[in-house]
Amino acid sequence: MQLRNHRGFSASQLLVAGLALTNSGFAIPVEDSPRQYLLAGLDLPKKYSEKSKSPYTPGFRDPYDRAVDAVGEKLDPLPYRNGLGASVLGPWNRERSRQSPDLVRPPSTDHGNLNNMRWSFADSHVRIEEGGWTRQTTVRELGTSVELAAVNMRLDTGVIRELHWHKEAEWAFVLDGQVRVTAIDYEGGNFIDDLKRGDLWYFPSGVPHSLQGLGENGTEFLLIFDDGNFSEESTFILSDWLAHTPKSVISKNFNLAPEVFAHLPKGEKYIFQGSQPGSIDDEKPTGKNVKKSKQNFVHRMLDQEPHLTSGGEVRITDSKNFPVSKTVAAAHVIIQPGALREMHWHPNADEWNFFLKGRARVTIFASEGTARTFDYVQGDVGIVPRNMGHFVENIGDEPIEMLEVFRADEFRDFSLFQWLGETPKKMVVDHLFKDDPENGEKFWNKIKNAEKDEVTLPDSDNETESEQREL
Repeated sequence: MQLRNHRGFSASQLLVAGLALTNSGFAIPVEDSPRQYLLAGLDLPKKYSEKSKSPYTPGFRDPYDRAVDAVGEKLDPLPYRNGLGASVLGPWNRERSRQSPDLVRPPSTDHGNLNNMRWSFADSHVRIEEGGWTRQTTVRELGTSVELAAVNMRLDTGVIRELHWHKEAEWAFVLDGQVRVTAIDYEGGNFIDDLKRGDLWYFPSGVPHSLQGLGENGTEFLLIFDDGNFSEESTFILSDWLAHTPKSVISKNFNLAPEVFAHLPKGEKYIFQGSQPGSIDDEKPTGKNVKKSKQNFVHRMLDQEPHLTSGGEVRITDSKNFPVSKTVAAAHVIIQPGALREMHWHPNADEWNFFLKGRARVTIFASEGTARTFDYVQGDVGIVPRNMGHFVENIGDEPIEMLEVFRADEFRDFSLFQWLGETPKKMVVDHLFKDDPENGEKFWNKIKNAEKDEVTLPDSDNETESEQREL
């Protein structure tokens, strides 16, 4: 069967006509990307054939495996690297390839098999409710997320995530807006507080609580649970429990006639529109036996004084400054353009990352000669298993804002720079520069003060030097 366009020409006729136009010197419209020019058998325009502008062409060479911001530069990644590779002839998802350029063309240092360490919340199923929605990333979506699971939830103003509790502990970061949290502690003390962007809450296993959107636009937040197998569907919910309890039992429990409970919800409410609450003073319980909790279930993370580095800033919140948070520790990290979350590893837990802003590449070293590079954009989740060496490089033109979250009571990491600086000089030089004493001396002079710079901004002179040597 001949395929024809709306004017009645077949595909083969159009192809012949196209070739005729090409041979006669007339230009055929070609989508402006290296891949489309190559597929059409045409020479690449100058902007793609110049070395500095064409990282995804057969002639491009980069012995240093520099990062490429395919999103920011609107490039179409292709699997060419240092003279190897070929074009793509089959189906091609350009937006996906732009977001993961180091999967399309991995650095030459990548090797071996490593499980997937990236997931986007954009690929998670959204549950839509009255005035809100929720989506989750668990071990079912991301197989390597074994220690922690996450839920991204939105509540419009006045909307309630109903009274409930979990088997797992719940840690949360407010992404935007305002939210009111209520809870009761193990001793029966009640807790109420209002939170804004950058604030945290933590409810230990079994602690019952509720959440409600405040202000003009309500709230959106990220929930972390200390078990990758968590499911938002497995929550213990007030209305669900009562709907599955005989009314005679409810009557006895609350010492009221069964008729009082005739119109209880017939199932879980989960997320629903509530009444606009007043101030905490207006809303707090005042009964005879009511008592206030001695626990503080919230923490103002972004109000912490940041630890400033040469390339960004770091805030760490764990049980040292948020005592109730016994199973989750976290860091809020800003990485400026061109800067690097230095090469390091974590000895006490897997790292669960959430990227709030920016574009990053991360290479994970898994021992046994295995390493793989992943790229991340806002809304992505990343995993780095405990003790695996890695870095986070800002490859874009805006700061990266990210959360590093751990199933641990304390944040811990080892800095490669600091470790080598704290090691005897001969030991280091014999390992890395035994046959290159001149550069060994340069390296030692750089690291000997053992300064830990969690987010480091390299000297621009170093990059200029290497580029000049290539030329």
